[in-house]
Amino acid sequence: MSKQSTANPFRWIDNPVPWPGGAKAALAITFDVDTDSLIHIAYPDRSPDFLASISWLKYDELAVPRLLELYRHYGLKQTFFYPAWCMEKYPHLVEAILKDGHEIAAHGYLHEAANDKPVEEQAYWLDRQVEVIKRLTGKAPRGWRGPLYSASQHTPRLLAERGFLYDSTLMGDDVPYVLETAAGPLTVLPTHHAMDDWAHFTHAHEFNYVMPIRSPDEAFAVYDAELQAARRHGGMVITVWHPFVTGRLSRVDRLADWLAEITAQGDVWIAALEDIAAHVAACAATGAWAPRRHAFPYYAEPLPELRQKAAE
Repeated sequence: MSKQSTANPFRWIDNPVPWPGGAKAALAITFDVDTDSLIHIAYPDRSPDFLASISWLKYDELAVPRLLELYRHYGLKQTFFYPAWCMEKYPHLVEAILKDGHEIAAHGYLHEAANDKPVEEQAYWLDRQVEVIKRLTGKAPRGWRGPLYSASQHTPRLLAERGFLYDSTLMGDDVPYVLETAAGPLTVLPTHHAMDDWAHFTHAHEFNYVMPIRSPDEAFAVYDAELQAARRHGGMVITVWHPFVTGRLSRVDRLADWLAEITAQGDVWIAALEDIAAHVAACAATGAWAPRRHAFPYYAEPLPELRQKAAE
């Protein structure tokens, strides 16, 4: 674990959450279990012929059990974001996750983008994934993350209408905040790209990602820098990782080491996102903490200045 700075006097978060047990920060190690939904949504007419990519994505079947074993060792309950089609295709992984008491949250039906369709179609796919999650887990999902971080101006309202407690797509703060939608408030548990394993580890030309692959130590240096800053300022860190990426041998080894370091420190609250969302809601209800509240939508239509320029 990197050395925490003690030299500067700054406190960048004006309203840090009072985390349980006096913890200095909150951490959720979340995984998006996309499996081979990615290849089918990218190449709907030719997906069976992308055999190497399918085999790479199906590595989830090895990686998810490893992650569950790791969480059992540390007594952790965490959040798995799941495209509903993947849940139907790989029910044995769903059963294993539920058996260990982890949260399953919504992540599209077939990893479809949520902001490239009419609002009626967005609602259709959201309802379809909710139905599958209810059927396979016995309860409605509490959280949602947009595939590829996709969310439209309609998404928060659609989520609030369906009783979702939180979204973990947006990136607008270092601590939770609230969107005031026409259907009621929606808690945002923000993350950001530095905490995504895709940029560090993914080289897949069939998905147009051609990047240098970092060593586990390089990637975890980024993750740990974010965590140490959160510890100093009272923030929150949420990973956006994928079992077929971070569940590979050298990376899951490094994750095990990182968890050993964090738990030995003893001052970071590691929790599932539904528990973090419930905690901040309780703090807000009692007045122990006040989240930033955003009127929503930010923009109901494209900027008139751009439409005016196009018309000239």
